[in-house]
Amino acid sequence: MTATPAWTTHTPTALLVLADGTVIEGTGIGATGKVEAEVCFNTALTGYQEILTDPSYLGQIVTFTFPHIGNIGTNDEDIEDLTPAARHGAVGVIFKADITDPSNYRAARHLDQWLKARGIIGLCGIDTRALTVWIRENGMPNAVIAHDPNGVFDVEALKAEAKAWSGLVDLDLAKVATSGQTSRWQQTPWLWDKGYSELKEADAAYHVVALDFGVKRNILRLFAGLGCRVTVMPATTTAAEVLAQKPDGIFLSNGPGDPAATGTYAVPVIRDLVDSGLPVFGICLGHQMLALALGGTTAKMHQGHHGANHPVKDHTTGKVEIVSMNHGFAVESASLPAGVEETHVSLFDGSNCGLRLAGKPVFSVQHHPEASPGPQDSHYLFRRFVNLIRERKGEPALAER
Repeated sequence: MTATPAWTTHTPTALLVLADGTVIEGTGIGATGKVEAEVCFNTALTGYQEILTDPSYLGQIVTFTFPHIGNIGTNDEDIEDLTPAARHGAVGVIFKADITDPSNYRAARHLDQWLKARGIIGLCGIDTRALTVWIRENGMPNAVIAHDPNGVFDVEALKAEAKAWSGLVDLDLAKVATSGQTSRWQQTPWLWDKGYSELKEADAAYHVVALDFGVKRNILRLFAGLGCRVTVMPATTTAAEVLAQKPDGIFLSNGPGDPAATGTYAVPVIRDLVDSGLPVFGICLGHQMLALALGGTTAKMHQGHHGANHPVKDHTTGKVEIVSMNHGFAVESASLPAGVEETHVSLFDGSNCGLRLAGKPVFSVQHHPEASPGPQDSHYLFRRFVNLIRERKGEPALAER
């Protein structure tokens, strides 16, 4: 990969400095300053605001493979982190083309202004295809992204910082991403003619406790849309505190960082919750930590899965879903003990994407079923979870599809 693009004729105002010493020059956008993070690439064509506010991207710089990002602007509805004031999500972003002025009826702010307000450092004007190929061949690198409007950089110091950063392995970021306090969620999914609505107390048939390791809003909306009143609780909540809420079911959320690191305090809690007999459903980081609690292991991936075009097969139905993915760690299929069944698998690389515990109402998936690339291929998983609650209450099942 060429360190300095041949078409660069002006002083660069942003740098991406990889841990191996590679320096990539571009034009700075968004916030100024510098930050250490891991660089990944995302192949989604749409949904950049949801991606950049997904807490699972905390500690990462997102390279978009689609060249034109920012055309629809930003708004206050398409954010995913539960506590936007804390700015949980990606810390850096890389685009190929300059951001254009927004052209969408829902746009409230230019993407560059929004990036500044969120504290996200950006770089554009580089060959993102070449960077993507580099990541595919070498893995997701540790790096420093820096933006100075005057183009003044201590390159050697940035190289040293990128090389010295320890990376995401053994890093617990759930304590950073969690909302940190118990709260109630009742907002239901967005409708074209109504926007968002609130679940009425009279329509709240079930109570779900969501352990927040960096939860996304749309996950909570889909629960509410199925009549679930959701109590969101911090990542460090104990099993006794969860059970004291008298939930009908327990949700283990997505989140950033190394599942083994977060699992040092979360896995014993998850084991106790599984033993309670209540229905348990996990997504992404929640899936990985459930696997750890059931005796499996996780490992760092070479390039991770980040995109909205990933085919996943559900072995329980035989159907293939097009799903959103965002993870750099994965459950090792061979590590799953007897009694833990692999339910979903990636058709890209065969990696594990789901599990269930035999004889208990416990299951999880690696992908993000609340996202809509399919557009609703995986929404049945929420109905599957609610059906476990209904079964325990002696109620008839909902149709999954």
